[in-house]
This record gives sequence, structure tokens and C-alpha cells, in this order.
Amino acid sequence: MAEYWFDSHDGLRLYSRVYAAAAAGSPVVLCLHGLMRNSRDFLELAARLAARHRLIVPDVRGRGFSARDPNYNNYQIPVYLEDLLRLLAGLGAARVSIIGTSMGGLMAMVLAAMHPQLVSRIVLNDVGPEVDPAGLERIRGYAGKAAPVRSWPEAVAQLRADYASSWPGLSDARWDEIARLSYRANAQGVPEVDADPLIREPLKSTSAAAPDLWPLWRSLARLPILAIRGAHSDILSVTTLARMQREKPDLEVLTVANRGHAPLLDEPGCVAAIERFLAGSARGTREAT
Repeated sequence: MAEYWFDSHDGLRLYSRVYAAAAAGSPVVLCLHGLMRNSRDFLELAARLAARHRLIVPDVRGRGFSARDPNYNNYQIPVYLEDLLRLLAGLGAARVSIIGTSMGGLMAMVLAAMHPQLVSRIVLNDVGPEVDPAGLERIRGYAGKAAPVRSWPEAVAQLRADYASSWPGLSDARWDEIARLSYRANAQGVPEVDADPLIREPLKSTSAAAPDLWPLWRSLARLPILAIRGAHSDILSVTTLARMQREKPDLEVLTVANRGHAPLLDEPGCVAAIERFLAGSARGTREAT
């Protein structure tokens, strides 16, 4: 894995992980994380996929090692896409498959509609053209509002309070791993949420936080898409997924048991489905554990 730094159009220093494939000319996969997440969410999946693909895994501005934006109004999809286009151009990636979790999936759909020559296929992790209002309200309730913690055990407890219902049955060791993907120690060694709390501000506008992408969805009719849904998701509803399938009959669908928003993508069924899909061999509707 290599680190790649670049400057945004408005002067922010931004970060991406890049995994070189074993073979030159391997297909490129762009991995896009969720709202308050960062590129470390894909560490395990990227290591698995890197044998056959070149992986580009950015920290979207305001998260991870990328700079925080002094203007929180820039924490919106159009600005993120400008950053992505600069990133891909700098790395010489002319065509990519995208794995997008939640916000990352919204970014993927918009990017594919605006630049169809750039995107070859998409994995949508628990998101679609319409966001369930119940889930949006839940996210508004915690995003950017985490109280300071004093230790890693407190960070784990805070994380579990927000996500226990979405990820039931995880071991204590796995919760500790996820905490270290979600928080980063400051200079004093105290863990802090690895995202700018001001990311919450644009969420106050529903049109910005959860845009209506149904018109855009129809423009993706010819694009191979795999939709992954947590069986208990409050972001991608059963009704929305059914409409997605009606409007795009060739949509690949995977439902992940015992998961809410969003599957971690370390579930064996998810990994197998993503590998098949990226190889062009996934078909139909499946359920995974």
C-alpha cells in the first residue's frame, strides 16, 4: 500500500491509499466510505481485492488524514466529486469500478451519471436513489455530536452505543478493531473521532443530505450495479430496493442477514459477491450471512 497526497482545487491537502495490483494494467477499483467514516473501513476488503485490482481508497475531505475544510458548506457531494476527479486524473485512472458505502454510494451514482465514460460498474453498500427519512433522522442524531472520550474503552463504548443495533453479534475484539478505524489518537494519545464534527451542518438540509436521485437512477440503466442491503437497514428500505429492481431489472441484489446500516463488507457473503461482481460473473438475488 502506498500513500498518495494531492491538493484540491481550493487548496486542501487530501489523502488516499493506493494498492498496486500484482499485474500491470489491472482494473481499477475506487472505494468510497460513508458520511463520518474514512478510508480505513476498507483495509480488509482492499487487501483481499488487491491481488487482482488496483485499489484507490481516499479519505474524503474532512475525514481521516485529509484536511478539514474551514468552510463546512463544502461538505457536500458536488465538492467531493471535484476532489475525486482530481484524484483519479492525478493517478491516471481513466476507468474505474466503484464500491460506495452510504454517502460513498450516492457519490458513485452521481459520478457515473455525470461521467459515464469513467465508471464501469458500481457496488452500492446499503444506499439507493432515495434515503429512508427514519435513517436520516437517526444519523442526524449522532453525526458530529460525539462527546469527548478519554480512553479507547470509552471510544469502544461510544461506538457501540451508536452501532450495536446495526452490527449485532460482533466480538469485543472486533469492536475494538472498528473503534481504531473510527477514532485516531491525538498528540496526547487520547482517541478522537476521525472526522470533522462540522460535517453535521449540511445534514440540516434534506435535499443536500439525501438528494432525490430517481431521475439519475434511470440514466444508469446500462451500468452493471450490485446493491447490498443490510436486512435491518433504516437507510435503504425494502420499498426503495424493490423500486430499484423494477426500474433496473438486471440489478444484482445481496441482502446481508443480521446487519443494519451498513454492512461492514467483511461478511463472507459480501466479499464473495463483490469479487464475483467485479469479475463480471455475479447474477441474480442472494442472501448472505
